[in-house]
Formats: sequence, C-alpha cells, structure tokens
Amino acid sequence: MIFSLLVLLILIRISLSGAVLDANYYQKTCPQVEDIIYTTVRNATTHDVKVSARILRMFFHDCFIRGCDASVLLDSTPNNKAEKDGHINFSLAAFESGGPSWSVLKGRKDGRISRAEETKSLPLSHDNTSQLIHSFSQKGLSVKDLVTLSGGHTLGRSRCTEFAYRLRNFSSAHDTDPTLDPEFAAELKEVCPIDNKDPNAGANLDKSGLGFDNDYYKRIVRGRGLLVSDQTLLGDHRTRWRVEALARYQRLFFRDFGPAMVRLGNVGVDESGEVRLDCRVVN
Repeated sequence: MIFSLLVLLILIRISLSGAVLDANYYQKTCPQVEDIIYTTVRNATTHDVKVSARILRMFFHDCFIRGCDASVLLDSTPNNKAEKDGHINFSLAAFESGGPSWSVLKGRKDGRISRAEETKSLPLSHDNTSQLIHSFSQKGLSVKDLVTLSGGHTLGRSRCTEFAYRLRNFSSAHDTDPTLDPEFAAELKEVCPIDNKDPNAGANLDKSGLGFDNDYYKRIVRGRGLLVSDQTLLGDHRTRWRVEALARYQRLFFRDFGPAMVRLGNVGVDESGEVRLDCRVVN
C-alpha cells in the first residue's frame, strides 16, 4: 500500500471554506484535488527523498498547536514571531515510502494566529513517558495514540544536538544512558564525536530511515531508540505492552496509524479562520 502522506497537504496547504469535516468535502467543487496533490508531492520526492518525513513532522507540529490550521506556514512579522521560527521548528521543511493509507477529513479554515511561544507545548525529545502522556491528553489524545503516532519516527532523522547528551556524562552514576544498547551507543559516539563541528550530523530515527514500517518499535525493544522520548516508552508499564505488540505485528501498526492520524487531524477544529490567499500570510 502507498503511505498517503500527500493527503496531509490537503490539511496544510489548501484553504478551506467550512468547518464541518468530511472526507468528500471537495467532491463537487474540486473532485481531482487529491490526484493533483498526489502528483505534486510525488514529483517533489524525485528530487528529495526526505519529503515524506518532513511532511509528516510538519503535520504533527501544525496540528498539535491550535489544530490543523496551517498556522505553522505563516511568516513572522515585525510585531509577531510565528510558529515556524520557534526553536523546535527550525528543522521543519516541506514518495512513496510504503505503509498505510487512510481517508482524510477535509473542511478546515486557515488560522490567523501563529505564535512562536506556543511551540513550547510540543512534546520534546527528552520528555519522559508521563510528560508525553500529559501533552497528548491535553489535546484529547490517548496513550494508545501516543505510542501509535510515535511510530511516525519510522521516517526521518535527528541531529546530534537532540540525543548527544545520552552518550557522555549522562548522570553521576552513568557516563552513558543505561537504557541505550552499548553497541548502539558506541555507533552514535562515532557519528557525534566530542569535537563535532557539523551542525547537520545525526542519525536516522530507525534503521530503514526512509521506509514506513515497524522497525522503530523493534529498535526500541532492543534499546536502540534514538531519543529519550522514544526509549522511555519501553520503560513504562502504560506504554511498554503496546510498543512490544507493534514491534511484533507490523499489520497492527498499519491498522492503527491511520485512525490515530485522523484523531490528530481533528484536534482543535475551529470555525474561526479564513480562506488564505497566500499560505504564508494572513489576508
């Protein structure tokens, strides 16, 4: 099956004229909208294979703040620092990766508010399970959603700055994070040396990197979760059983990922907004 990341652009890039969500929202006014976006995104990936991972991350970051209202696309102004310029969003950018597909509900308006300070509500790479559960619950998302959506880390990579602290001087008792597989830690130390001067140095979030599969969970079970927010899911009884289940059954992951994405897309749907003429500025 084709992992339909392209449909995320329907939520992010197209200005909408209603607040009632419907998978067939454009059936009469623009029935070919998904085909058009599919072709556009597919062509983009012929030039950059990382497009799918970037779209997925942008979708999450947009929806987690004020809902999926494309506020993450707005530029900063002299009087306002926008979401895209929040520190956690510096690496955001906008195919066939394999994986599940699902119907995307359409009908959102574009937001008029975008504030960098609100990016502080996004889950962080060093958050523990309790912090992650709290962040997701604030958006009406369950523990199951947390573990399932974390599987989006099957795509993409992370820079050394997000995980290097796990490799050296981790605590007074452990030089290296004890939850890290020692062999994996040694590999990461080579990628991120003490005197690293490359700001782009980093590692894939899972071994496959650009393929959508359940390898992310398999690596967590083996102590190879790259980020603390990944590996912590194995150490908490509220999430461990599901990590282990998804590591064993890829079909289960594919079955649950689409519905979890729909729930994420439904966060904060609001009738206020506009049909934005330029995705980077309010009308």
